[in-house]
Amino acid sequence: MSKTIECNIFLIGFMGAGKSTIARNLQRKLNFPLVEMDERIVREQGMSINDIFEKYGEDHFRDIESDLILAIGREGASIVSCGGGVVVRPQNVENMKKTGKIVFLKATPETIYERVKNSTDRPILNGHMNVEYIAQLMEKRRALYESAADITIETDGKTKEEICDEITDRLEE
Repeated sequence: MSKTIECNIFLIGFMGAGKSTIARNLQRKLNFPLVEMDERIVREQGMSINDIFEKYGEDHFRDIESDLILAIGREGASIVSCGGGVVVRPQNVENMKKTGKIVFLKATPETIYERVKNSTDRPILNGHMNVEYIAQLMEKRRALYESAADITIETDGKTKEEICDEITDRLEE
């Protein structure tokens, strides 16, 4: 008999790891509310992430992100697609763990490149759209993702359904 999942599920990982796609699929499977952190920040702040960074700086953006994690913790069980840098602040990881489980969606630099190569809304990759640069960026955050994760899911070569099934199976253990 499997136990019921009754906590937030925070999806973390590098851009292109599949956080948004898997969040939507998990939302349908579990019938939980879905929170896209970056989309909610844009809506609540009335400006794009890029504009927040340009106008107020990264620290201000990270403050907004930290406040949102606390708000999500008070709202009840949700599927949360986190921004790629959410794990930069240890307090974010601590607050996510208080109300949920952190799932690290992992992919190789080659897989990430294939998923994002035609994207125009990845400003960090503009002018650097190649596997080597992606690998360097991923390596900078790898230890943060790994230490934050309650569960790590390898996404390479798997369907959305397989990934979602693996997440729910591991959460019900």
